[in-house]
Amino acid sequence: IGELLKDKFDGATEVRLKELNGRLELEPNKQYFKKPTDEDLVYVQGSPEYCEYDIGSGSLGTHGRKCDKDSRGLDGCDLLCCNRGYTSRRERVRERCFCKFHWCCHVQCRTCIRDVVIHTCK
Repeated sequence: IGELLKDKFDGATEVRLKELNGRLELEPNKQYFKKPTDEDLVYVQGSPEYCEYDIGSGSLGTHGRKCDKDSRGLDGCDLLCCNRGYTSRRERVRERCFCKFHWCCHVQCRTCIRDVVIHTCK
């Protein structure tokens, strides 16, 4: 079901209402799109621009968001940063490591320090 909805979402058409013979019908906003069927997903208003801060639409923008420079997915710096680029910085982080479960009932870990590179959207 999720895959079907994703396909329909990717192929959704922007429409407007048009009166024809006293009835309201959906018509594609662009002439080169086919008329939507009862099975198609349509929308009447485009999505707001989520790349930029716009309190009116509820968008906080993507400036300063962490991203993955190697990902081609939604978390990738190219897409998430809206092609504005990103900055990289080294950071030393402390994290739990070499964790071991002891019966019963606690986990004992060491603390490891490692250097990581953090990428954030410009």
